Amino acid sequence: MTTPNIFLIGPMGSGKTAVGRHLARLLRLSFYDSDSDIVQRTGVDIPYIFEKEGEAGFRVRESETLDRLTQLSGIVLATGGGAVIRVENRRWLAERGTVVYLKTSVEQQLRRTRHGGHRPLLKNADPEARLRELMAQRAALYEEIADITVSTDERKAQSVAQQIQQEIRRVAAP
Repeated sequence: MTTPNIFLIGPMGSGKTAVGRHLARLLRLSFYDSDSDIVQRTGVDIPYIFEKEGEAGFRVRESETLDRLTQLSGIVLATGGGAVIRVENRRWLAERGTVVYLKTSVEQQLRRTRHGGHRPLLKNADPEARLRELMAQRAALYEEIADITVSTDERKAQSVAQQIQQEIRRVAAP
């Protein structure tokens, strides 16, 4: 089996970065995080980009990053929670690798994001209401392009990564 690219999608707090690191080690692939890549290339954090360019400006940068990174081969890529908003992003993810949806409940998201001041979409908002609103907008988009769906609620990243590895082997088996 040739190892395809693995693209992790899902809402904020679903564990994409932590699971992605473990999965990359398990599969002996390079790990990328689209948000970290944006920060590295711009030299500023994502809240700053949101403040100066708004969400629309950030989404342009995100699309450029996703186009570039999804053209690499043999990678695990953790995407931002809103990466699925743009149709071209969904197309690139679906066409250029295996898409794994890390599904999680809003309650789990609240627990995982409550101390994160680096999440612009939760700034100045009722976090639970905002997370429910985002999930309502994005859940169908995650499901639309997912090849594999894995629940991350109450699970450690390593366990989720091992399940994904098994699912990838199962899907690839003749």
